[in-house]
Amino acid sequence: MKQTSVTTNAPCWTELGTSDPAAARAFYTELFGWQVDDAARPDDGDYTQVLVQDAPAAAITPRYAPDQPIAWTVCIAVADADATAESIKKAGGRILKDPTDVVDLGRFSVAADRSGAVFILWQARAFQGAGVFNEPGSLGWVELLTRDPAGALSFYPEVFGWSVAPSEHYPQWGLDGRDFGGMLTMDDRFPPQVPPHWLPYFAVADADNTVSRAAALGGDVLMPATGVPGGRRIAVLRDPQGAAFGVYTAGSES
Repeated sequence: MKQTSVTTNAPCWTELGTSDPAAARAFYTELFGWQVDDAARPDDGDYTQVLVQDAPAAAITPRYAPDQPIAWTVCIAVADADATAESIKKAGGRILKDPTDVVDLGRFSVAADRSGAVFILWQARAFQGAGVFNEPGSLGWVELLTRDPAGALSFYPEVFGWSVAPSEHYPQWGLDGRDFGGMLTMDDRFPPQVPPHWLPYFAVADADNTVSRAAALGGDVLMPATGVPGGRRIAVLRDPQGAAFGVYTAGSES
């Protein structure tokens, strides 16, 4: 991931919506060495911001509706949440929550692309988003898993102006010459009940050690540490409550 700071129309943050925020905090702080900043949103119940090198890195939240999946959600920085929401509707996506102010921190909206993959729009005010990228414990890549690759290749460039590095197996998303994510087509390896979704990858010092540590902490290994083109070593894990996420060895890009 070449992104090093918050950029408009690129990923800026990721949040975990979970059934057990306390258990999730215990798992991820042990796994990634996160610091918990309980004072970041004292007005919002169990919303917990976590820090890497004293910089905001991600958040752990309760689910806000009984039918909300236990999952990580990727946030995309936008200049105008209301205008982007209209662009999403025109491009064939859906707005699941209309743009709403979060006190003085910013304005957000929950959206879905044409296939149903959910993401969040974030229009920053006092809070910009992550203060660290691509360092161990921080957001390092985002991946769209979809059954409608053609639709995605049309939707995201139309809405956000993303570039696409073409590939038969793994197109990559970028902006201003910086690739920040990729797209994986969901085939028969994915059960029908698994919906299209965005998957965040966190940079780690050693992907193999992180896999072993996650398993020891009660997580599941969905894909063991594997070498991929470009020199990366990646893995996909699932936390004890059921949320999937990826990891990759920081500094391993060629």
